[in-house]
Amino acid sequence: MASGSASDLDALLRVTSSTYVGATHPDIAFGTIEVPVGRLTLAATHRGVVACSYEDENVVFERVSREVGSFIGPDPRRLDPVRRELDAYFSGRLRAFTVTVDLQLATSFARTVLQMMLAVPYGTVTTYREIAERIGRPRALRAVGNALGSNPVCVIVPCHRVVESEAVLGGYAGGATAKERLLRVESTARL
Repeated sequence: MASGSASDLDALLRVTSSTYVGATHPDIAFGTIEVPVGRLTLAATHRGVVACSYEDENVVFERVSREVGSFIGPDPRRLDPVRRELDAYFSGRLRAFTVTVDLQLATSFARTVLQMMLAVPYGTVTTYREIAERIGRPRALRAVGNALGSNPVCVIVPCHRVVESEAVLGGYAGGATAKERLLRVESTARL
């Protein structure tokens, strides 16, 4: 087999097989995890978790390869810590994620909003208005909502902690049921 053919085979196996580990580790680790609120697609760069998304893995794969890099494949040494923390979170044993987050898939404005979300304590909620005021843009409620709706690192960056008001939960990328369940996990956890 010619060396070009071997590298083509390696590239194909790298992106299609969940267990394949080639001679070199991919720049972007990629995989999925089943959690109580559905299936999450994960991607991690050397800088941190770049995606924890409810979107279909093909959609996330395309976006990550277009916007971050194309050397993508399984790499358990980078994704297993994320999976362990998600498991611990959903079992009520973890209040704060320690995995590093890489927000390069978010716009500059969205990064500002999402970084603010990292400061919202476990088990509490805030409103779109409060987030807009905290970032110094009190009239940007719709922009804050759009930034939260496009959060590329759901659950880990806790956009589910934002509600419209005490009586109205508001939207969520994973759907209303997922948002309710996440808030319930946080309100009943015993550490």
